[in-house]
Order: sequence, then C-alpha cells, then structure tokens
Amino acid sequence: MARIVIQPSGKTVECKGSDTVLMALEKAGYALPNNCRAGACGECKVKVLEGQYDQGMVLDMALTAEERRQGYGLMCMAKPLSEEMVIEWGTADALPKLIPPRENALFVLIDRREVASRTLELRLRPVGQPIRYWPGQYVTLGDERSGIPRRAYSIANAPRPDGEIILQVARADDGVTSSWIHDTLKVGDSVKLNGAYGTFTGDPSAETPVLCLAAGTGLAPIMDLAEAALGRGYRKRVDMIFSARTEADVYGQGMMAWWRTKHRNFDYKITLTRERKEGYLHGRITSILPGLYPDLSAHSVFIAGGTAFVDDCVAAVKALGAQDRLIHKEGFFTIQNARAEGR
Repeated sequence: MARIVIQPSGKTVECKGSDTVLMALEKAGYALPNNCRAGACGECKVKVLEGQYDQGMVLDMALTAEERRQGYGLMCMAKPLSEEMVIEWGTADALPKLIPPRENALFVLIDRREVASRTLELRLRPVGQPIRYWPGQYVTLGDERSGIPRRAYSIANAPRPDGEIILQVARADDGVTSSWIHDTLKVGDSVKLNGAYGTFTGDPSAETPVLCLAAGTGLAPIMDLAEAALGRGYRKRVDMIFSARTEADVYGQGMMAWWRTKHRNFDYKITLTRERKEGYLHGRITSILPGLYPDLSAHSVFIAGGTAFVDDCVAAVKALGAQDRLIHKEGFFTIQNARAEGR
C-alpha cells in the first residue's frame, strides 16, 4: 500500500491495491478537479515532487513532453510504484469536501424515453443503499462483462430521498456504450453504477446571481444544479441559456417552464444555431450573450457541453467581466480511440 502526501498541507492518503492517485484522493473526500478519467483532458494535472509512479497511457494534448520533464503527471491514470508519493496540490488546509464514490452500486432501469433527437433519458432506482452525490457530479455506466466499457454520464436531477438517478444519454457516432444504452438496455434491466465523480459543483455558500450555459446533454448537470438551488430556496437570480442545433434537439423545456412559473427568480432562454423558429433565439450563445448580459462581474457562471463550446463560453464570459473564481465548467470529451465517449 502506497502513501500519497499532499503538499503544502502535509496531509496523507492511503492508496490501496490498483487504485489510481485520483481514486485514492476521492475515496478520502478530496476534490481534485477531473473530467475524462482517461488521461485525455488534463484537468487532474499536478506536479509530483517525490516518488515513482506508472503514468499509464495518456494523450500528448493532455500532458506534453515538456510538462513531463517539469514533473507533472495526470492523477487519473497515475499509480504509485514507490511507498510514498508527494504531490503539490491544494491549499494549506486541503480540506476534504467530496463524498467518497462507490463502485458497482446496483440500480434497476425503471423508465426510458426519447427526449430529443438522438437523446435518451434513463430513470434508475437503487437496489439497497443509494449513491450520495453533490449536484453537478456524474456516474459511470457500462457492462464490462459483456465488453461494454464504462462511460461517464452526468446526473440530471437533484438528490432525492428514494435515491433515483436520471441520466440523459446522447447517441455518439461509433459509440459502443451509448449504442448499447439506446439499442439494448430495456426497462427492468439491472445495471451497476460507479460514482459519483467530478467537481462541477460550485460553492453552495455563494450568494451571487447565477448564469447557466448549456449545449446538448450539457443540460443534464446544469438542470441538476438549478433544481437543487431552487429547491433549497436560493433567492438570487438563476438564469439559464440552452443552445441546441435544431428544435428537434431541444428537451427539458417543460421542466424549465415549470420552474419559471413556480420561482420568480428563475428564467430561461433557448437558442437554435442551425435553424430559425418562432419562440426561440437564434445564434450561438457567445454571439447573443453580450446583448443579454453586458456585465457578468458579479455572477457565478456554470458552463457545460462539448469542450469547444465550453472554451468559447469561458472566453466570452470573461470578456464580459466574469471572475475566474466564479466560473465553473464541465467539458464533455469525445475520444476516437474509444477510451472515453462524450457524455
């Protein structure tokens, strides 16, 4: 068993068996940023100060040769080889804040329905102890015994007493797991979930107006966060903009309309990028944003969707004054080598 030392706090975490450093940190409750869990996004990059480790297979775009020379590594794939491994990450207090994830939690698919073109919504109910999670986190789903690799899918609902979890799965081109979910998984089937993972959770103590930007199934974690905030009586403005290519790709509008009717501090807009339709805005979020929110200096901003969408939106909100510490992002990765399929 290896020991992970976190500097500058000096706190230690045990890394058991074949766990990666990221898994060990999560089990101890530490919120190291991560996204793809497959060595592709670079979110979990930290500097390794001491110790030997197996980096595993990672993409050059996530960890360059120069970064390797400087001592950086991706903790989602790194496995300690020495008895002690020292990493530079976190603040001096390094306080845990995540709920340790679970593996192979048994759920039953109680309902499935097509909510938009190429997008399926699953309702999964736990058998036994539910998975505890923060709004905005994700789980992984697959069937490894049948050769279906686990893929990451954001939870689309706030935590509920019965532990039910809603996932919204887009069919990915050549995606083994999403095709299995769309074509094979049926109501009554049992599945096993791992999680919850991720740090797209924001600060529950923040008291600022909130702007949520989503594209495609990036709407899932955004709806999770919005439902949780409105449900706990958040009094500041909560506004949402959802970008879809066509009207056929729009979903979740009924729930958003219900929130707008029930909560005076909530509103939403939908914009279409590939067609013009009455009742919708037209154009990419980055082009319409300045006219809607010319000053975002006091806003918390949550952005979820494909990586290009997220990067473009981050640049756009910064240009409108959004502060780095109040920008929260979740980019969905699609990797052609099938190690990670976009959720």
